[in-house]
Amino acid sequence: MKCLIIGGAGYIGSHIVLELLDNGHQVTVFDNLSTGSLKNVPDGVRFIEGDILNDADLTKTFESEVYDVVFHFAALKAAGESMDEPGKYAHHNITGSINILNAMVEYDVKKMIFSSSAAVYGYPEYLPIDENHPTNPVNFYGFTKLEIERILKWYSELKGLRFAALRYFNAAGYDMKSRITEMEKNCANLLPIVMETAAGTREKVLIFGDNYNTADGTGVRDYIHVNDLATAHIKAMIYLEKENKDIIVNLGTGNGYSVFDVINEIKKITGKAVPYRVVDRRPGDPDDLVAKSLNAKELLGWVPKYSDLNTLLKSMWEMYVGR
Repeated sequence: MKCLIIGGAGYIGSHIVLELLDNGHQVTVFDNLSTGSLKNVPDGVRFIEGDILNDADLTKTFESEVYDVVFHFAALKAAGESMDEPGKYAHHNITGSINILNAMVEYDVKKMIFSSSAAVYGYPEYLPIDENHPTNPVNFYGFTKLEIERILKWYSELKGLRFAALRYFNAAGYDMKSRITEMEKNCANLLPIVMETAAGTREKVLIFGDNYNTADGTGVRDYIHVNDLATAHIKAMIYLEKENKDIIVNLGTGNGYSVFDVINEIKKITGKAVPYRVVDRRPGDPDDLVAKSLNAKELLGWVPKYSDLNTLLKSMWEMYVGR
């Protein structure tokens, strides 16, 4: 299939590009390179530098090729920043997505794979969180993702566009074949911070609270290896092609790891100390976030292969110490 990967030079997008190529698909990458890198675009892949907020860039891209499917990874994603700058997030995430959808309608592209988030759920009312869990975001970033999903439903009804909204839990790791050379920029997530601390480029890990209602008092999260994430995207594309039905899918493993689990495991892998300091809890951080990926398993036939904590952390550590 002919695939347009918007945000394909970024962390997740670049891994999806590799998975698509591995499966024999034709790929065009569209990216403004604000967080992505040309070094992560494989040789021979068509690259278009452009911005989803620029209609002329999108028009040029959609006029240049007939695409079967669009993968949309171009979003701002820092939850904390979204609470300080909601206008910025509304403009980029929501307006930008509408621009993509309008271009798809104009050029008769009928399928989108959308990078959504578990942030649409907010505080868990029960665990594990399945796709039927109520959606009630507690940060503006999560609101933008949910709003885009709602817009996708309207475009599906009104314009015949079919979509897969993939709600990631915590994407992590790097390509198991070591083909990605540039790391994700400006990371604020736990695992990259732990890596930087073990590598000696950061003084310590700040642990935001050790009084959660969990086994060791630290927050528990569900991590998914980015290669497993990529496999799910290909399966979602095939589902849209075969079934011609919209689908909303959780992407997680159902296994939760605490902050101390992560720190202790990277100590075993590296033999290095990981200094940390416990500070006050952050508002809005739930005790436990673990997925139940019913649709991924039952409808897509997807089972993660690389998302055990040891494999995931090893793939990251190789990036931080050099291959």
